[in-house]
Amino acid sequence: MKKKITVLPGDGIGPEVVNQALKVMKAVNYVYGHQFDCTTELIGACSIDATGSPITQDVITTCSKSDAIILGAVGDLKYDNNPGLAVRPEQGLLELRKSLELYANVRPIVTYELSNTCSPLKPEIIDGVDMVIIRELTGGLYFGKKHLSEDGQRATDLCVYTKDEINRVAKVAFELSMKRRKRLLLIDKANVLETSRLWRTCIEDMSRQYPQVEVDYMFVDNAAMQLMRNPRQFDVILTENMFGDIVSDQCSIITGSMGMLPSASIGKHSALFEPIHGSYPQAANKDIANPFAAILSVAMMYEHFELYEESELIKKSVEWALNEEFVTPDLNSTDHFSCSKVGDLVSLFIQENGEVRLNRDNLMLSGSII
Repeated sequence: MKKKITVLPGDGIGPEVVNQALKVMKAVNYVYGHQFDCTTELIGACSIDATGSPITQDVITTCSKSDAIILGAVGDLKYDNNPGLAVRPEQGLLELRKSLELYANVRPIVTYELSNTCSPLKPEIIDGVDMVIIRELTGGLYFGKKHLSEDGQRATDLCVYTKDEINRVAKVAFELSMKRRKRLLLIDKANVLETSRLWRTCIEDMSRQYPQVEVDYMFVDNAAMQLMRNPRQFDVILTENMFGDIVSDQCSIITGSMGMLPSASIGKHSALFEPIHGSYPQAANKDIANPFAAILSVAMMYEHFELYEESELIKKSVEWALNEEFVTPDLNSTDHFSCSKVGDLVSLFIQENGEVRLNRDNLMLSGSII
């Protein structure tokens, strides 16, 4: 299979984790004989530094002509510490999502055996968690009209949703529910917000097309508590943009690290794959970032291409690395490997089809193993 991939490493640890994801992609393509042509472009702070814009129209055009986009992260401390700046790295990602109509963000939350020791939650709470959060990605507060009064004393952010925006992402959630355990939860704040009441109306109407799916509703404050109290009760969660941003990041507590959560952003014609974590500039260029979320995002890309065997092989390689505790400092502060070494190990597992025998002590002392 031949595909065109646009790679947006971005800022901070973005380039480091993307490099490991690309190693894994090359290993998979070597085993299966695929050819993916990759073009690397700028987004975020590095794009502002080079062009004055967080993303250029040329990059958006390149992305629109690609079969998929692999993104690292955007953000830099020099922008974080000055919220009054008119041009910010995050604007590049928001503009890309809007321009390509990447309206559905799919975030799987899965625990592994190692999660029991990494998560601050009790093992009996997180063991066996397997759910997916579907976050609407191009509407709501993040894209609504914003206004600051001339005297700087009053600010407003407008939250707007249309039925069409809700229905298209709801369809993604219902279709995914049919492939899983046929349970769908809408997280909202319908006791207060008119937009949430519109969401409920849309979901109730669409549920008639999917009578096999059990639909439930939960206010976001209760949902935030329930996700920590009993996350196994959830299967597919659907929610609007800001709520989805918050609760999906919260779920990193379940897995033990934000570096474990991949995502896919799906649109009409394009798809983007990225770890949910930020740029973590404090860790940049130290080779300590967790690459598993970026690697698992590539697994989601293969699944999007309907290359299910390849996707499962990547997931299997990640599980193997976790079981062997070939992990970065966020998952084990005393006995860990570098970001690049973890990428090497996962790639080696794929190339050797799981037939890997390694001496841990030697690995701790050696350089690259590929």
